[in-house]
Amino acid sequence: MADSAVLDAVDLHILRLLQNDARTTYRDLAAEVGVAPSTCLDRVARLRRIGVILGHQLRVDPAKLGRGIEALLSVQVRPHRRELIGPFVDRIRALPESRALFHLTGPDDYLVHVAVTDTADLQRLVLDEFTSQREVARVETRLIFQQWDCGPLLPPASGR
Repeated sequence: MADSAVLDAVDLHILRLLQNDARTTYRDLAAEVGVAPSTCLDRVARLRRIGVILGHQLRVDPAKLGRGIEALLSVQVRPHRRELIGPFVDRIRALPESRALFHLTGPDDYLVHVAVTDTADLQRLVLDEFTSQREVARVETRLIFQQWDCGPLLPPASGR
C-alpha cells in the first residue's frame, strides 16, 4: 500500500472544490476555503509536489467525436507472463479506441474501456486488435448504456 499523505481540513476542502471544477481560480478557491490566496497557492503547490494532485485533464464527449458506442472488454491473457504483459499493455494503450486500461485479479486479466463508431467498428476492434493476438485467450464484451461521475475522491474518514 502506498503511503498516504497527511492532509488537514483545508487541504481536503481544496481537493473537493478542485475535483468539482479544476478551473477554479486561486482567488475564488481561497475565498471559498477561507485562507489567503498566497496560502491557497502554497497548499495546491504542496498537494502537487507530494503527488496528491496528479494533473488536470480535459474531458470530452466520445459521441461528439464520432465514437458513440462505448464498451468494456474483459481480456484474458495466456500465458500471463511479465514478458507478454508489457508489450500487450503498450499495444492496447496506443489504440485510438482505448479510453482506460485496468490490470485485474480474478479470471480476467484486463478490463479495457473503449469508444468506437458503431458495432461493426467494435467487432473489427475485438477481432483485429485483441483476439488476433497470440497471447489473448478470451475477450468478453459489454456495451455501456450510461455512465455517471461520482463525488470527489477523499481519504477515508478516520475511525472507520
